[in-house]
Amino acid sequence: MGNLGTELDTDTRVEERSEVLPAHDGDHERFAHYADRDKITEAMVTGTPVVALCGKIWVPSRDPKKYPVCPECKRLFDLGPEGRMRDWQERNSGS
Repeated sequence: MGNLGTELDTDTRVEERSEVLPAHDGDHERFAHYADRDKITEAMVTGTPVVALCGKIWVPSRDPKKYPVCPECKRLFDLGPEGRMRDWQERNSGS
């Protein structure tokens, strides 16, 4: 076998990169998000994704206390269930 630098490499290589592609404006990776507590616990154990109030889909793996709360999650949480439903209906009706 010769010098590794001169061998022809014919294998296909796949480079994996983590890119943040937020669903909405802003960098969702810099925030702690609100989601159902039971679903977050299950996701931490099983590795399944959860959906935050703001719509971000992710697999929880970091300590949320180290990040500021997502402003959209906070806004939706503060609206309460009825307010979130009204907000959703208004957005989908074009009002």
